[in-house]
Amino acid sequence: MAENNENLKKIFTVPNVISMFRLVLIPVFVWVYIGARNNLLTVILLAVSGLSDVLDGLIARKFNMVSDLGKALDPVADKLTQIAMLFCLVFRYRYMLIPLLLLTVKEIIAGTTGIAVIRATNEVRSAEWHGKVATFSLYVMMIMHLLWPVIAPPDIPVAVSVISVAVTTGVIAMSFVLYTARNIRLIRQTKQTNA
Repeated sequence: MAENNENLKKIFTVPNVISMFRLVLIPVFVWVYIGARNNLLTVILLAVSGLSDVLDGLIARKFNMVSDLGKALDPVADKLTQIAMLFCLVFRYRYMLIPLLLLTVKEIIAGTTGIAVIRATNEVRSAEWHGKVATFSLYVMMIMHLLWPVIAPPDIPVAVSVISVAVTTGVIAMSFVLYTARNIRLIRQTKQTNA
């Protein structure tokens, strides 16, 4: 019984609960954007999600609540949020399908090779600089497309939109290549060490 309580405490840490909250927010902002068609409220919900992401990381480090579950749950919440928001934007900007498909493929391959790295090394790797740059670029681009119609209707200029999507897609592609190369390298190194 005591062991079960201890396991629950490791799962339901404050940072992990915040990550779970971010997962719950996903269907809410999807409905707000597609169903209620409220761009401003969608941005507010994304901002709440983003701030809670920063908060869970700070709490985890400051109060020594970093866990393997948290290291896995946090990026899953990030990526599902990003994929869901891009999916929403495809309804208004068809070319958002390009970064959406690229991000989806990137996450499937990075997730698969990441699991192989965890099995090979017994370590959960943290995000690298290029992943953070890709995330930042993606959020800037998405928020631009959400806020522009509110601040300067009727919509974001096509040239600005296409350029921002192209830059973001390029950064995602760079991160995709670098993460894949890192994970393959780590798997090979572990196999050579164990051979």
